[in-house]
Amino acid sequence: MLLEGKNALVTGGSQGIGAAASLELAREGANICLTYRKHEAEAKEYADEIRQMGRKALAVQCDISSFADAERVVNAALEEFGSLEILVNNAGMNWDGVSWKMSEEQWDRVLEVNLKGYFNFIRHVAPIFKDQKYGKIINITSINGLRGKFGQTNYSASKAGIIGYTKALAKELGAFGVNVNAVAPGLIETAMLKESEARDKIIDLAMGESALKRVGQPEDLANLVAFLATDKARHITGEVIKIDGGQYI
Repeated sequence: MLLEGKNALVTGGSQGIGAAASLELAREGANICLTYRKHEAEAKEYADEIRQMGRKALAVQCDISSFADAERVVNAALEEFGSLEILVNNAGMNWDGVSWKMSEEQWDRVLEVNLKGYFNFIRHVAPIFKDQKYGKIINITSINGLRGKFGQTNYSASKAGIIGYTKALAKELGAFGVNVNAVAPGLIETAMLKESEARDKIIDLAMGESALKRVGQPEDLANLVAFLATDKARHITGEVIKIDGGQYI
């Protein structure tokens, strides 16, 4: 186990990519604090599963767009574990619409959650990582932050912002032994996709772009997140790693 004795905070850990990342980090030995907004039962189930592995686990409700909530979660993790070494910023949302019909609320809310939400947690863990001269920050972005997507100007802008934020932050924290990287998934089969009325159409479009002709699974992301959280990735920072089955190319 490569993360024995390490403590991780994963936002949006009650489902999809966040849940898979939480479980994989725990399999590698880490204790996990996962956040959720409304899926309390699922979050507690994953926390119980992590405890069954012999790890410590904490599930905390929060709104990631709240600066105060982020501080509360970080403090709860520190109180429970004693230290914090890994932050996985994953929680996010989309609220689609073409730009000429998009409301101010649609724009503001997506940027507030997807971009400011990442800042909120980074702002509270960065001083800790800097002072202890060690830390791993992994930001989940999207290939649509690299290329844009029709009907998702707000989402694409937020994910592009995460990419710029990752690169700048890597420069700021690198001298203190902190690695900062981003993971850019393509289409991943999460609960949101499975429940979408347009599921088949979305998958068909992605398969048309995909070199591997398969739909990504949350575990595909989780494996990369876990690697970036270990010291096997100690010389990787400021990178945006696509994991999309070749959709982007």
